[in-house]
Amino acid sequence: MKEQTPQVRWERRTQRPLLALAVLFAVAYAVPIVVSPASPSLTLACTAVEWAVWGAFAVDYLVRLVLAEDRRRFVRTHWLDLCAVVLPLIQPLRLLRLVSTLVLVQRRARMASQIRLTTYVAGAVVGLLMFGSLAVLSVERESADGNIRTLGDAVWWSFTTMTTVGYGDHAPTTGLGRMIAVGLMLSGIALLGVVTANIAAWFIARFEKDDVEERRQTEAIRLLTDEVRALRAEVAALQEGSVRQ
Repeated sequence: MKEQTPQVRWERRTQRPLLALAVLFAVAYAVPIVVSPASPSLTLACTAVEWAVWGAFAVDYLVRLVLAEDRRRFVRTHWLDLCAVVLPLIQPLRLLRLVSTLVLVQRRARMASQIRLTTYVAGAVVGLLMFGSLAVLSVERESADGNIRTLGDAVWWSFTTMTTVGYGDHAPTTGLGRMIAVGLMLSGIALLGVVTANIAAWFIARFEKDDVEERRQTEAIRLLTDEVRALRAEVAALQEGSVRQ
């Protein structure tokens, strides 16, 4: 059995704690938006939790970089992780911490072999709906021309945007809100493509399995037929020999 590298052992041991921290981040991100207006102390506490979770993912990236056998190759193959770690430092916006944490969670979750595609897609849909709703509500609620004022409006808008239905009854009016909308639309199209491809692959695999089984049965029948013919030829030869005697 091949011995695991220190990097792989670290990733396996920290996967669940980091996912738990991601859930904590989701709660800290949602509370000041849902509880409006939030007290300064509550907002400060939630902001501290968000930065702490982001810091944990940043430390995780640095540890994996140190443990990597080829660090240059690690940076090249994990450039998206690096961007997600550096992104919140460029501009202290809560939305950037949200995006970077979602990217890092997604990258780490993909390393888990036990997470199947269906579970991953379902989690991605729920996560995008939740964070998309909260993000657009946080930037549109205070807009003078905004029409997304409540969490219900935001959730409904996220559903219609991800499915690219776009009824138009609710729409973002700010530049940041429209950027969120673009991200949700692209994500919805991508997830729909993954689900469609997964269903098609299942049907193809099923048909191929049936085709292999049918060919196996056909081959078995052919071999049995050949054996019967050979037996008939032997019986006929024996009968012919007995008649001559």
